[in-house]
Amino acid sequence: MGSSSDGEAKLSTRKRKRGQQTPVVKHESKQTSLAAIASPRPKKARRVPAKKIKGPDGSIKIEPPPNWEEMYSLTRLMRNANVAPVDTMGCESLADKSQSPRDQRFQTLVSLMLSSQTKDTVTSVAIKGMQDRMPGGFNLESVLALEPATLNGFINKVGFHNQKTKFIKQTAEILRDKWHSDIPDTIEGLVSLPGVGPKMGYLTLSAAWGRDEGIGVDVHVHRITNLWGWNKTQQPEQTRVALESWLPKDRWHDINNLLVGFGQTICLPVGKKCGECMLADRGLCPSATVARTTTVKKEKTTIKVEALHTDTEPLEQDQSAAVELDKVKVEVVESSIMDIEDIGIPPRKRTPRRKG
Repeated sequence: MGSSSDGEAKLSTRKRKRGQQTPVVKHESKQTSLAAIASPRPKKARRVPAKKIKGPDGSIKIEPPPNWEEMYSLTRLMRNANVAPVDTMGCESLADKSQSPRDQRFQTLVSLMLSSQTKDTVTSVAIKGMQDRMPGGFNLESVLALEPATLNGFINKVGFHNQKTKFIKQTAEILRDKWHSDIPDTIEGLVSLPGVGPKMGYLTLSAAWGRDEGIGVDVHVHRITNLWGWNKTQQPEQTRVALESWLPKDRWHDINNLLVGFGQTICLPVGKKCGECMLADRGLCPSATVARTTTVKKEKTTIKVEALHTDTEPLEQDQSAAVELDKVKVEVVESSIMDIEDIGIPPRKRTPRRKG
């Protein structure tokens, strides 16, 4: 009996040799919220538009939006780093510099009339086509001589080209009959032309005559200044009046090109690139889409293998497997003659025409 017991003991020991042990497995789990280690969101700026302050003597002073100069400077830095379509194909740069000043002014006016609701690239191609292929060159006399259908053929890629063909032909006749075949040099004269509103008029006055008497507010300027909280306006003309009440006059010429280019490269109408914007990074833009960190759980599993001790085995061996953390960024993708700017816009939202 004793001999049999000793044999069983030896056999049991042999069965516990390396690789044949029966491990005891224990599982330990630990959960950690990623929110605990996520970087805090930058604090957003509040919308504080320019406001009127009445002095003791009854005088009215306009207080500009806070931090506007810093925002302007940072936007200029971003613009300098990113070439936008407006920089090479904007209406200020499309006139043929080899032509007479009068013809250049006419080309600038037509460029602006075509640019409404049309991409700069398309406007540029249309203007270049007229400069290269219009019989007699691209000038007032040539446009007057063209049949409407031929003119339409030159501009048939721009938005609302049929309506613009009519406006350009009518404008050419008015310039010949009332303005000595040149374009008006006053805002009143410019906005009296068919299809020309305040935005187009002030930009023409600046680009063609070098006179900055008002701010040209297009969709980018209107949209971005409202996003920044500089004003709370419904129409571009309201935005122009609001900006001119406090923005220094030496910025009136620059702001259109600045914000148009910014709207074409970073602050896009759809899919704003807030992650590339210095204003968002510094918490200066109240409309910035701040990256949010979604909570992700980390589970760590430790497997402890406990085996009977032998001469060749350690008492315990740890094997660990951890799930790696991933930060998940979720971006929240946020008169009887109408102006060209108002084509396709409901009547109640159209820009009021000024009487010349």
